[in-house]
Amino acid sequence: MKIAVMGSGGVGGFYGGRLAHAGYDVHFVARGAHLEALRKQGLTIEKKEQGDIHVAKVNVTDDPATIGTADVVIIAVKLKDTDAAAQAVKSIVGPQTAVLSLQNGVIKDDILRKHYSVAQIMGGVAYVATHVARPGVILQVGGFQRVVFGEYDGKKSARAEALLKALLAGGIQAELSDDIRRTLWEKYTFLVGLSGTTTTMRSTIGPIRTNPRARAFLYDLFKEVVAVGRTHGVKLPANYADDRLAFGDSVPATMTSSMHHDLERGNPLEVEWLSGGVVTLGAAVGVPTPCNRAVWDMLALYAEGRPAAK
Repeated sequence: MKIAVMGSGGVGGFYGGRLAHAGYDVHFVARGAHLEALRKQGLTIEKKEQGDIHVAKVNVTDDPATIGTADVVIIAVKLKDTDAAAQAVKSIVGPQTAVLSLQNGVIKDDILRKHYSVAQIMGGVAYVATHVARPGVILQVGGFQRVVFGEYDGKKSARAEALLKALLAGGIQAELSDDIRRTLWEKYTFLVGLSGTTTTMRSTIGPIRTNPRARAFLYDLFKEVVAVGRTHGVKLPANYADDRLAFGDSVPATMTSSMHHDLERGNPLEVEWLSGGVVTLGAAVGVPTPCNRAVWDMLALYAEGRPAAK
């Protein structure tokens, strides 16, 4: 199995690194200082709670066309780069290749469908707290990591089974979903609420869930996502917002979102595809989304990575 990883940052570097460490034929696409470090010193996954993983020699390039046809192409770039990434890997995607996005949100695969057939796209979600600590080094915070993926027709295909076997061999907590659309919306619901509140309120989840007004806003964000998803035919339970609020009470008080980190670092935000995605998808089916619209509006000046000029 040849696996290409388009975007070798926190998510792509982590999962690709685990697969490469297990001996699979993994090819990374990277750029800049990260690319040079991977070429010279390999890939390291640092874990505070456990021992580090080091892959001394990795296959890495800045030109996907040099990889050749892959069995699986993992898309792990920022959402704003999805179109460009999908175009860049076209030369390595064959008729049987699985194109699997591990990006945030539910709109990502809609973007991929502009470039590839429905049969080529596999849906997936990734749960892991990682980032590039320095070139060539991925830092994993906490021990939790999980991938859930599957074919959109719900069938257990041979390629899905083969990828599952590879992920498990790499020490990754992986499972197949028979309703990947619902799986995507399950993660999306919590992610939209977490990112929307932590970023606009500049806070970890602890103070948000204990302040009555902040907690109510978090709950309203969840409810809007669930309403939009159900109206689009996604099989979410009617009370799924309550489930997500309870889950929010169970996570560490220090938890925050990658979008909050991006805001603090002055990086572009994924708000257009998270809360903005809820607004867009809601408008398409006539579901009001005032709270997510508020998040999208409040972060408008920071969406491109720096405040707009006065």
